[in-house]
Amino acid sequence: MQVALSVIGKFHTFDLARELHQRGMLAGIFSGYPRFKLRHEQLPDALIHTFPWLRTPYMVLARRPWLGARFMRLCERLSYATFDRHTARHLPACDVFVGLSGAALHSGRQARRQGARYVCDRGSSHIRSQHELIAQEHALWGQANDDTDPRTIAQEEAEYAEADCITVPSRFSADTFIAQGVPAHKVRCLPYGVNLSDFQPTGQPQAGHFDILFAGGASLRKGVPYLLKAFQRFQHPHKRLMFEGRFQASLVEQMRKAGLWSDGIALLGHLDWPALRERMSTSHALVLPSIEDGFGLVMAQAMACGCPVIASEHTGARDLFLDGDAGYIVPIRRADLLADRLQQLADDPALRNAMGQRALKVVQAVGGWQRYGDEAVSIYASLLQQGAPA
Repeated sequence: MQVALSVIGKFHTFDLARELHQRGMLAGIFSGYPRFKLRHEQLPDALIHTFPWLRTPYMVLARRPWLGARFMRLCERLSYATFDRHTARHLPACDVFVGLSGAALHSGRQARRQGARYVCDRGSSHIRSQHELIAQEHALWGQANDDTDPRTIAQEEAEYAEADCITVPSRFSADTFIAQGVPAHKVRCLPYGVNLSDFQPTGQPQAGHFDILFAGGASLRKGVPYLLKAFQRFQHPHKRLMFEGRFQASLVEQMRKAGLWSDGIALLGHLDWPALRERMSTSHALVLPSIEDGFGLVMAQAMACGCPVIASEHTGARDLFLDGDAGYIVPIRRADLLADRLQQLADDPALRNAMGQRALKVVQAVGGWQRYGDEAVSIYASLLQQGAPA
């Protein structure tokens, strides 16, 4: 079996590519990143095909908010469309083509014309469910949501219809597809792995303090206001809330106006893997209160560092651990429950330590990305057993 992959950036697709290459199954991987950004991906150059001519300029322009959301959406759509058509023109012979959603409609159709099976790999909830959840959240905070172009929704839904199979990283994601009318037999749950060589315990939380970590881009979609509310309610004489990753100044100002910004909050910016690993190891809890999140990789990374996780039901947490075992799982928008769970961990250090140890064992039992590769290959093999595409 030979499998070709496409991804506009890197994401988890390169982890999958390495697993396939180790099994002698990788026909090639297409990326919108420039080649120098992929030089450490541990794959033969001959198997990596890049088309960065629009994606790279878009990423540069994205740092200039004065260009406006409408113009940036146009640039993004162009980068996705040209990358998709480039992949379609240069797709190698393969048995299965796996394209990350949003930029694989034409390449998926070409794969099927060549006799291959087309797998649409979607990293989040159904595009329509995602749009609805984010729009609702923006409305709650008095903001217009113009992030999702209707043409993007149409493109993704066309991919779902064209594909022989849709892989998603969590049961939450799978449930949204079924709720939107996609046949259940077409949707396969394929939870992500974690690189255990990059993430492992490197320290201990500081006694006498209670340090809460959020990792990733802060936004309304990620449920940041509810974490800020929970932090205000949660009682501890030496509490700290740290945000790793991008946190826009406009969001800080919005949270200040809402009365949710308080002492003890620190913005760490983007941390490299060693620094993030250290921060996860020395935090008392990682909180991911997302309104919509296909699968929060930071949860598995924190657990691999022995850090308990408190996450919403819309993060893929159910696919990692049981509520109350290696952490807690709460409904979205429940700042009160987030605060209660933080209070439990702060008031009972033995409980927190036990949860941290169980979190580490859970992730170690998963087995890193090898398990992900095994399950992916099993899904692809089952597709091939169904015969030629219609």
